[in-house]
Amino acid sequence: MARRPNERGRKSKPVRRALNPARQLWLALAAVAALGLGYLVAAALDLIEKPAPVQSGVAQSLARTEVREPWYKTQSPPPELVSGPNAPILPEANGTPATERPRAYEEALPEEVYHAPPPPPMPVSKPQEPVTPATTPADPPIHPAPRPAWEQFALAAPETAGRPMIAIVIDDMGMDRKRTAKAIGLPGPLTLSFLAYADELAQQTRNIRAAGHELMLHVSMEPASKSVDPGPNVLLATDAPEEIRRRLIWGLDRLSGVVGINNHMGSRFTEDRAGMSVVMNELKERGLLFLDSRTTPRSVGAVTGRAAGVPVVERNVFLDNVNEVKAVNLRLAEAERVARRAGAAIAIGHPRDATLAALAEWIESLGTKGLVLVPLSAIVRSTNNNRG
Repeated sequence: MARRPNERGRKSKPVRRALNPARQLWLALAAVAALGLGYLVAAALDLIEKPAPVQSGVAQSLARTEVREPWYKTQSPPPELVSGPNAPILPEANGTPATERPRAYEEALPEEVYHAPPPPPMPVSKPQEPVTPATTPADPPIHPAPRPAWEQFALAAPETAGRPMIAIVIDDMGMDRKRTAKAIGLPGPLTLSFLAYADELAQQTRNIRAAGHELMLHVSMEPASKSVDPGPNVLLATDAPEEIRRRLIWGLDRLSGVVGINNHMGSRFTEDRAGMSVVMNELKERGLLFLDSRTTPRSVGAVTGRAAGVPVVERNVFLDNVNEVKAVNLRLAEAERVARRAGAAIAIGHPRDATLAALAEWIESLGTKGLVLVPLSAIVRSTNNNRG
């Protein structure tokens, strides 16, 4: 077939389709729905970050600190057990201000049982050459030599008949009036050692002998620890000999009728040979004995005392490191064992309720145990006789 002349050599044009309004509306709605769905999904996943509001410096600091912690980390800690130093057994001499932490009244006392070595024998003098008696014999002395004070004031000791002896010394007397009176009311003979700085010593001790007890002076000496208070006019190792003697005399002049002294505390002072020599020289001059409480195993009390010619004995047992009747009874049993082994024992206690209660029963039981309760001077006399 022949082509039309007008179609030869003419280019064909693209065919344009008309827009469908319904279809365009559907596509627009689908796009909007997709955007909305994406926004909701992002919000659910917490992926959309909202801009933080501008805060001041203080607010920002608070915001940083307000971090939530688990409940077990933010709860209050449990209350602590309230604990403090043990109250003084007896009151301080001058009282303790409420704003100050109280200092201990007594230093820690040794728990070991001390077995004193046998005392060294007295030096034997060389025999003198026989002296030809004079034609006229010398007149005998008009008065015998006076006995030392410790013998004059010693309490008469009960008959021992060879039975072991126990002396009970009660220290720290005079501060607690109520317990001091209870100690005086115990059956005797006890040896009661009154603190040199206690009040009204003459009044408190006037009935001691009538009650069947022996009297001593409890002299404060320097402890090793600075956290305990030994009381006024304590003997210090660093003091000059004149000051040590002055303080010792202050105490000795406050109480008469004593057989001797023993140390209150003194774990520092009784180790000092120079200071203890000052004490022993004064005791020798006054004719008094010394009981070494042995608050330190390095005490030189026995050595310096014997060198000065002072009668010295040493503590074997402390009774009441534990303030319970059962514990005191166990320590009394230790004293009994020492007495049976060595023939005599010295136990030191304090005016505490447990000690006084235990002693009241123990003293009554001694008659069935083959033991004898004696004043301290009886053991001193026995010890010195054994040295001869």
